[in-house]
Formats: sequence, structure tokens, C-alpha cells
Amino acid sequence: MTWFKQEKETNIKLFIDIHDMFPMVTGFMNYGHQTVRAARYIGQGFMITLSHANRLPVTIQYPYEKLITSERFRGRIHFEFDKCIACEVCVRVCPIDLPVVDWKFETDIRKKRLLYYSIDFEICIFCGNCVEYCPTNCLSMTEEYELSTYDRHELNYNQIALGRLPMSVIDDYTIRTVLNSIQRKTQ
Repeated sequence: MTWFKQEKETNIKLFIDIHDMFPMVTGFMNYGHQTVRAARYIGQGFMITLSHANRLPVTIQYPYEKLITSERFRGRIHFEFDKCIACEVCVRVCPIDLPVVDWKFETDIRKKRLLYYSIDFEICIFCGNCVEYCPTNCLSMTEEYELSTYDRHELNYNQIALGRLPMSVIDDYTIRTVLNSIQRKTQ
């Protein structure tokens, strides 16, 4: 009986040892599953990174290359002095009452004569309301977007500065446009 009792104790100890090892074995299995899952996530991220490698660059070398603006781009406002009838619709529809219109009523012809017109682009939000509601179409948006200056007072454009037509980006031979560089790559 002692031998049987001794073997029973050995079996119990073995069962206890295996039972104590079970959390360790399941821990290794969980570690393996977590490792495989992490490797899968890293692989998915790597595949996304590789898919972006064949795309064209989004950035441009700004002073030497310029993007061609869209057709409905709202840049600097162009003003045609001869078309303006001084109705001040542009001032009324502007959310910040920005255009300054100075006129004189001519009694002999019974019409307003425009004396002065200016827009301060430091304050302008380029909403386009003045262009949209102008009854004589004397205002239009240009593709000019380089308005930065060292003095903020230079951003107050009068009718002479507003009447100046900007140079088109496409016509400027000193600047390589993004459209031209894409056409060269395809040829």
C-alpha cells in the first residue's frame, strides 16, 4: 500500500505541476496570437505605404513652379472704372462693408459720377459677393493670389491698382507650371 500511496501522491503532484503550467502554456499561445496579429497590422501598414510610393508628388517647388488655379478661383478683385455706375451694391452685399465708393451727383446729366473706389485686401475675405451682385459686371475675380507685402497699407488698392490686369500663370515663361511639367513627363 505504501507503494500505491506513493504513486498516487506522485500522480497528484504531476497533475498539480501540469495544472500550474497550464496558465503559462496559454500565456505562450496568447503571446503567439498577439505576435501574429501585430505582424499582420504592420504588414497592412507597410502595404499602404508601398501603394503611395508610385504616386506623383503633391508638393511643388513654389517660387519656380506654380499651380494653375481653377476656373472659379477667387483671387484679387479686378475693377473696371468705366463700367461702374456708383450704385454701391457691392458695399451693401459685402459682409464687412469693405469697398469704399466716393461719387458725386451730376445735376446736369442726373447721374452719379464715380470719383474714387478702393478695396482693402487686408480685410477682404474674398467671398465674391461684390462680383456676383454687380449689375454692370465691372468687378471680376482674377487668379492672382500673391498679395503679401511688408507694409499692410500697401494692401489698400485704389481704382488704378484694381484696374491693373494680373499676368497669367500660364503665360509667364519664367515659371514652370505643374500642368506643363506633367505634360513633359507623359511625352
